[in-house]
Amino acid sequence: MPESVAAAEERGVDISGHRGRELAREHVDDADLIVGMAAEHRDAVLRSVPKAAGTTFTLKELVRLLDALPDADPSAPASEALVERVAEADRLRRSGFEGNRHDEDVVDPLGMPLDSYRAVAWELDEWSRRLADGLFGLTPANATALDEA
Repeated sequence: MPESVAAAEERGVDISGHRGRELAREHVDDADLIVGMAAEHRDAVLRSVPKAAGTTFTLKELVRLLDALPDADPSAPASEALVERVAEADRLRRSGFEGNRHDEDVVDPLGMPLDSYRAVAWELDEWSRRLADGLFGLTPANATALDEA
């Protein structure tokens, strides 16, 4: 959508070349992590590939789970950190951690004005930063921002 491209560009990100595609079973089978923007996305993956339950989350669900865990080790190799942190998040989820079931979804701004796309871009930026920190440890840029706050 042109509004998505414009909102991302305002945040310094070029998504003009991005094209959506249908999620196929082989994508799920090959993935270490599947992140949906809404519960309906997560649930659709699980209906088609139930064995992906341990690696399939909504963005907000996964971030809240990671936030509840001890901090990630930023010195761990990224591929190992990803697999371990996803497994830790899944164990926490299966133990009964509920997060906030009333706020699992990122709003789809389709058909809304540009300001709605800007709001979603801001939200995705914040949740994505927290996701990266939760999976791989506090990034240097985010650590500097916290020190300055």
